[in-house]
Amino acid sequence: MTEFNYREAYASVASATAHEAMERRGALDSSIKPVRRGMKVLGPAFTCVCPPGDNLTLHAALKMAKAGDVIVCASAGFTEQGLFGDVMASCAMGKGIAGLVVDGGVRDGATIAEIGFPVFARALSIKGSVKETLGALNKPIVAGGMLIEPGDLVIGDDDGVCIVPKAEIVAIAAASKTREEKEARFRRELLQGKTTWDMLNLSELLRKKGIELNI
Repeated sequence: MTEFNYREAYASVASATAHEAMERRGALDSSIKPVRRGMKVLGPAFTCVCPPGDNLTLHAALKMAKAGDVIVCASAGFTEQGLFGDVMASCAMGKGIAGLVVDGGVRDGATIAEIGFPVFARALSIKGSVKETLGALNKPIVAGGMLIEPGDLVIGDDDGVCIVPKAEIVAIAAASKTREEKEARFRRELLQGKTTWDMLNLSELLRKKGIELNI
């Protein structure tokens, strides 16, 4: 059997498309965004937990994660910290790590963007962190309002971050492709003068609710 190539299957899949293909599951909190517009990330999750203001575990994750992994760090949503900066981004780039998603704050946003390492975070903060407490590494975590397991697929772009459970990666790839094709058809027909009201049959929706609207 040919091994499933998630990078090829999800190359054009947007975070919002995957979220809709999963029946509106998988979205992290909307405040978790790329530190600079245009950043994209795709890869299996390597998870870790950092107590607020402490990035020791994140350094361990940088040591342990494999090329292509996306480090996903739970830090209790604490934004008054810079858990990750340009030095750590350089380390990640050198190891071939695909990106970082952190449920907290980072710093050195401009330099991280210049380096070209995709970082998704709740905030930018100049405040430093200590290295005192080792948290969980590559275990199930909760970050951005989602339960995330090692190996779950991380998809991030300007709209936000979506997590596809590892057991559903193949199925959601197919569902996302179907949705992409449907949306492409919709856009073509809308550009030819059709309306979303008619294409979505919203008059019928209202009728089922007992509402008649003559438009």
